Amino acid sequence: MKLNELSPPKGARKAVKRLGRGLGSGHGKTAGRGTKGQKARSGGNIRPGYEGGQMPLQRRLPKRGFTNIFRQEFAIINIRDLGRFEKGSVVDKDALMNAGLLRRNSDSVKLLGQGTIDYPLVLKVDRCSKSARAKLEAVGGSVQITVVRGAK
Repeated sequence: MKLNELSPPKGARKAVKRLGRGLGSGHGKTAGRGTKGQKARSGGNIRPGYEGGQMPLQRRLPKRGFTNIFRQEFAIINIRDLGRFEKGSVVDKDALMNAGLLRRNSDSVKLLGQGTIDYPLVLKVDRCSKSARAKLEAVGGSVQITVVRGAK
């Protein structure tokens, strides 16, 4: 058997339906599109959500809520996540990125108090909960809050 003698098994390849090739083909004249109407025209398609002139669902339903354009997104770091840093080290955004705790550098960081830690660290974050601060200061660590744009 040679490479040029290979062919797919019988029935594996189906011939393409050739539309508009005369009445004898069975797909001539209207080419399977029916008679007249928007869907029979070239380029004729109905956009998503169109309900034949009836008021569409997205316009029938009332608008609710709003989007706060001043919203700040925080990456959440817990006390239990700090176990991968050495004793007495300074933990800032770069250190968190290198440790794989932050996805991108643009995130503001908030420290929360879940978990425990038994050695001191110096943390530089944008926000910190009271419980997290208390746990870090109890073991001799400290938290430095960096200024967040738009914060009071």
